[in-house]
Amino acid sequence: MDSDNRYNNDDNKSRNNDASTIKINSHVEMGSTQSKSVFEFEDQSLVGPEKHSLDEAPLRALYSGGANDCCPHVLKNSVADSIRTVVFSAKINLLMPFGPLAIVVDKLTGHHGWVFLLSLLGIIPLAERLGYATEQLACYTGPTVGGLLNATFGNATELIISIYALKRSMIRVVQQSLLGSILSNMLLVLGCAFFAGGLVHSKTEQVFNKGTAGVNSGLLLMAVMGLLFPAVLHSTRTELHYGKSELSLSRFTSCIMLVAYASFLFFQLRSQHNLYIPVNQAEDQTEENSDEEEAPEITKWESIIWLSILTAWISVLSEYLVNAIEGASVAMGIPVAFISVILLPIVGNAAEHAGAVMFAMKDKLDITLGVAIGSSTQISMFGIPFCVVVGWCMGCPMDLDFQLFETATLFITVLVVAFMLQEGTSNYFKGLMLILCYIIVAASFFVHRDPKAIQDKPQNPKQ
Repeated sequence: MDSDNRYNNDDNKSRNNDASTIKINSHVEMGSTQSKSVFEFEDQSLVGPEKHSLDEAPLRALYSGGANDCCPHVLKNSVADSIRTVVFSAKINLLMPFGPLAIVVDKLTGHHGWVFLLSLLGIIPLAERLGYATEQLACYTGPTVGGLLNATFGNATELIISIYALKRSMIRVVQQSLLGSILSNMLLVLGCAFFAGGLVHSKTEQVFNKGTAGVNSGLLLMAVMGLLFPAVLHSTRTELHYGKSELSLSRFTSCIMLVAYASFLFFQLRSQHNLYIPVNQAEDQTEENSDEEEAPEITKWESIIWLSILTAWISVLSEYLVNAIEGASVAMGIPVAFISVILLPIVGNAAEHAGAVMFAMKDKLDITLGVAIGSSTQISMFGIPFCVVVGWCMGCPMDLDFQLFETATLFITVLVVAFMLQEGTSNYFKGLMLILCYIIVAASFFVHRDPKAIQDKPQNPKQ
């Protein structure tokens, strides 16, 4: 009997222990389920398209003690992170203080040589950061629109400088700086990209889409034709009304070129977008990996705000830069043509230069061509005609008469690049040839004497 009672007591204890264990386990499971649901909810918010979305602020406030205390903190952290990412993440931003220093030097001393150099150095990091902000915005718009945005904002520096030069009737500075931008993109930027990509991928020959290169080459030849006829008409003295016919022809041709560029955009974005599919189809297989590697670092609205800030600051420095060009030419003994064709475009193309080389080293030559050749196409088919139309509205006789020397230089450059691209392949030797061609062009403009000397108030028969 004692053994039976003992056995029953042990059995009851075990049942009670099992029941308590079940209760404890049920509480643990319920707690884990609740915590799991909370963490899963937070994880879903973290993998969303925007990490700092305003929709998440009330949800995070539930766990941090109230929405009123959380929202300012989140927004403050977001602004601080954005400034840290854009301003303090690149070593080239060490040149940013030269911009305010140029303004101080201009106000205190008025030394044009120093103002020009400091403004030039101050614009370099701004142009590079402008390209960075454009790339971040392109992550939200897709590759085709992103390439167009890269080319557009990549050329914003040159267009801003050109507009300020037009206000001062410095037509030759506008013509030569835009010409230099085309030459720099086609020879220096593309050459450095081919050279760097060829060295990194020396065992295999890099390939790109020949269709894209062919369309851009055709547009560049059309731009050369638009610039060639006014120059030949002026040089041969065969114009119907001296000083007026070439101006009228330039304005008419500019309108035609703008229509052609708009048609090209429609062709690229809507009609024949399949033509612009990259040749390297292996990228499609690793699309998810590439998306993770190229995830945007700032949000869409932060990119737009930074684009506005950088463009405004570049506009301020461009005014000081343009005002100091002639004085810097005298102070440093450098021809204005060399400053306009070589120095200004190198600064303006800083973003394209860095981006094109980086993409070539990653074996993404189609993007490299979109940045370098696409930028040249946009300057020749949009930038130059746009400045002619803007000058027309301002009463400034901006025309397409780029003089025979400069037009011939552009024509030969387009032919050289077109022959380099016709095979659809690249290597470091082709890049080296393009770089050497640019050195020849730079030396030519260093010894070139501009027949239309730039003055503060140029006397032009077309006025």
